[in-house]
Amino acid sequence: MKKLALHWQILLGMLAGVVFALILTNFSWGAEFVNDWIKPFGNIFINALKLIAVPLILASLIKGISDLKDISKLSKMGTRTIGIYIVTTVIAVSIGLVMVNVIKPGSNINQETREDLIASYEGDALNVQSAAQKQKDAGPLQALEDLVPGNIFAAASDNGNMLQVIFFAIFFGIGLILIPEEQSKPVKAFFDGFNEVILKLIDIIMLSAPFGVFALLAALVVESPSPDLFEALAMYALTVILGLAIMIGIYVLMVWIFTKNKPSFFINGISPAQLLAFSTSSSAATLPVTMERVEDHLGVHEEVTSFVLPIGATINMDGTSLYQAVAAVFIAQAFGIDLTIGAQLGIIATATLASIGSAAVPGAGMVMLVIVLAQAGIPEAGLALIFAIDRPLDMCRTTVNVTGDAAVSVMVAKSVNMMGPPNVKTWKKKSENSL
Repeated sequence: MKKLALHWQILLGMLAGVVFALILTNFSWGAEFVNDWIKPFGNIFINALKLIAVPLILASLIKGISDLKDISKLSKMGTRTIGIYIVTTVIAVSIGLVMVNVIKPGSNINQETREDLIASYEGDALNVQSAAQKQKDAGPLQALEDLVPGNIFAAASDNGNMLQVIFFAIFFGIGLILIPEEQSKPVKAFFDGFNEVILKLIDIIMLSAPFGVFALLAALVVESPSPDLFEALAMYALTVILGLAIMIGIYVLMVWIFTKNKPSFFINGISPAQLLAFSTSSSAATLPVTMERVEDHLGVHEEVTSFVLPIGATINMDGTSLYQAVAAVFIAQAFGIDLTIGAQLGIIATATLASIGSAAVPGAGMVMLVIVLAQAGIPEAGLALIFAIDRPLDMCRTTVNVTGDAAVSVMVAKSVNMMGPPNVKTWKKKSENSL
């Protein structure tokens, strides 16, 4: 018998957790049983995700930055690639924040349910209040001062200091680029191998996702059985999907402006890669198909795709960034936390930087969300609210990630005069002076 795909296993775990908890709520001892014997497994799963966050950032980001050594040969292409990737990521996060503040999916939870949630996670609520007061008392340049760690090991011991870890990873990656290749090669080889180990650990953790979702949903149902919570989840999912759809529209518009080709040109060219991304939830697994479609059906030269697309699979996670912005504010709304403009600008910065270190594999977006929540001072326990529907949304946001990679490769190719007619595998290369 063919084994069920992981996303179906997670969906079944979600359904089973809800049904199991609804059945037990009919017994006087049901809620206590779930809290004592089921919920801990959900907490273990969240802890496993938090455990892998710092190693994932270090491994993936250092590898991604050190791979940019080709910029020395293709400086114009490299600068434009990184620049466009950063711009589209900021746009994606901004769209997410606008959508979640306009729709306000978390505000549909009534005061009684919200109070039950806060009571369940009273310790987290107190930490939020303490962090808010500390931020209020800080000077105007405190955020810049806190960006540079005094001790990387101390910074790595607290997920709330993840921006410091990101700063160190970028700084370290730049150092690898600047030293001679023969000296950097063994260090880079170590982090390449380290990155593969971390990706495998994520695979192992995600194998337990159906059980983790079962436990999280069961605990959520017995702790807050109010139907308005599930209505809020539906609005949250709709908010994310609408934001992702808008982001795809922006990609199509940008390609249209850059290339003067009809929107159908880009959509028809990249659609098979989009479908594969949707089914696998992995930008890395989709990369070979993405490269084939962009080269053969969009007319981008191989020299551009081989440079832009692999980098994009590592540092360009627009769909993931948009989702993180929506999820963070939704959880804050669910807990009755009013985020200031400054806090939401911090989400833009953190989600943009965190997306650079997101691995191109299923489940990595949830790990990165832990970083965004911790940095914004939002209770990490709120992951229990959204993880049940994370997998379907992961499929959607991976589709956006791959679409963004393809769109940027087309724009970069056009800007350096290395885009030819579609449906032709090879075409005459422009003069080297075009670079």
